[in-house]
Amino acid sequence: MKATFVAEATDGSARAGVVHTARGQFATPCFMPVGTRGAVKHLSSADLEALDAQVVLANTYHLMLRPGADVVEKLGGLHRFADWDGHTLTDSGGYQIFSLEPKVDDEGALFKSTYDGSRHKLTPESAAEIQAQIGADIQMVLDVCPPLPSPRGVIETAVERTAAWAERGRAAFLAGPTVDRQHQFGIVQGGTDVDLRRRSAERTTAVDFDGYAIGGLSVGEDRSDTGPALAAVTELLPADQPRYFMGLGDPVGIVEAVARGVDMFDCVLPTRLARHGTMLTSTGRMNLTRAEFATSTDPIDPGTPDSPVARWSRGYLRHLLQVKEPTAPRLLTLHNLHWLFGFVADVRASIVAGQFDAFRQHVHGVWDA
Repeated sequence: MKATFVAEATDGSARAGVVHTARGQFATPCFMPVGTRGAVKHLSSADLEALDAQVVLANTYHLMLRPGADVVEKLGGLHRFADWDGHTLTDSGGYQIFSLEPKVDDEGALFKSTYDGSRHKLTPESAAEIQAQIGADIQMVLDVCPPLPSPRGVIETAVERTAAWAERGRAAFLAGPTVDRQHQFGIVQGGTDVDLRRRSAERTTAVDFDGYAIGGLSVGEDRSDTGPALAAVTELLPADQPRYFMGLGDPVGIVEAVARGVDMFDCVLPTRLARHGTMLTSTGRMNLTRAEFATSTDPIDPGTPDSPVARWSRGYLRHLLQVKEPTAPRLLTLHNLHWLFGFVADVRASIVAGQFDAFRQHVHGVWDA
C-alpha cells in the first residue's frame, strides 16, 4: 500500500492533515526526533512515549555497522529492538555521503567505517535491502546530497545520479520482502537551482514512490535562497502523499516550509542544543550556561508550564550543566523536544483556525530577533 496524506485543513499552501501508513497514522505537521543508533541521545522509548512522539528516525549507515542490520532483524526489527510502537523512518545513508565524503561512482558509495576502518559499499539496492532488514515503517531511497554552495555541474551530477539511483532503489524495494508493510520515499535534489529542482522533482515523481522528501537544503545556503527552491519542488509533488523536508528543525525554517506545503521534518537541532545548554523557549533561544542564570529561581520557560523540567529552576539546571552531571543533557533534551512538539502542534492549530499567517509573523518576531 502507498502512504497517503489526507488534508484536514489548509490555509494558503500550508496544510494540516494525517499521514496513513501500513502501521497506522500520524498527524501533520510532524517533527521527528533523530535516534541515529536506535535511540534518541539520552532518552529511552518510554521517554518518547511520554513526550507523545509520533515518528522517530534511525540511520541505516550506523545500524548496518553497529550492531549490524542482521542483528536488528534477528532481534525482531527496529520496533521490537527498541521497544517502540510508534512510527519509524530510516535515512538511507545519503546524509553520510554528504558528511563523510566517501568515494562515489554510478554504482554507489564506498565508505570507510567510522568505527573500525573497514570498507563498505552502499548501493541503491543494498540500501533498500538493509532497510528492509532493519524494518522501519518508512525507508528512504539512496541519494546524493551535494554541499552548498557547489558549482552547478556538481549539483547537476547529483541530480542525475540521484534520479538513476531512485529507479534502481525503487525496483529493489518493490521486489523485496517488506513491500506490504514498509513504505519508500523518494528524494528530490537540485541545490538552490530552481530549474534543477524542477527536473529532479519530475524525475523522482515519475518513479512513483510512496512519499517524497526534499533533500539538499538547509546545508549551508542562505535562507533567502531556500524558499524559491522549495516552492519549485512542492508545487510538483502529489497533493495526496506526504512531503518531508530533511534536516530542518528551527522554528522559522519549519513555518516557512509549512507555508510552502511541507508536512514532515527531522533534525538533530533540539537535542544537540540541549546537550550544550541551549534551550528552546516561548521567547526564543536561552543559553542556560550564562552566569546570569546561576541564582535564578525561574523555570526554564514560564510560557511552557507543562515542560518535563518545569519543577526545577534555571539555577539548578545550570548547576547540573556546569558540573557535567549526566542528568543535565537528559532533562534539557526532554524539554527541547517537548517544546518543539508543542510548537508544531501550535502550527497545526493555526492552520485549522485559518490564522497561519498571523502565527508565521509571530514566529518571525520571536526568532528573528
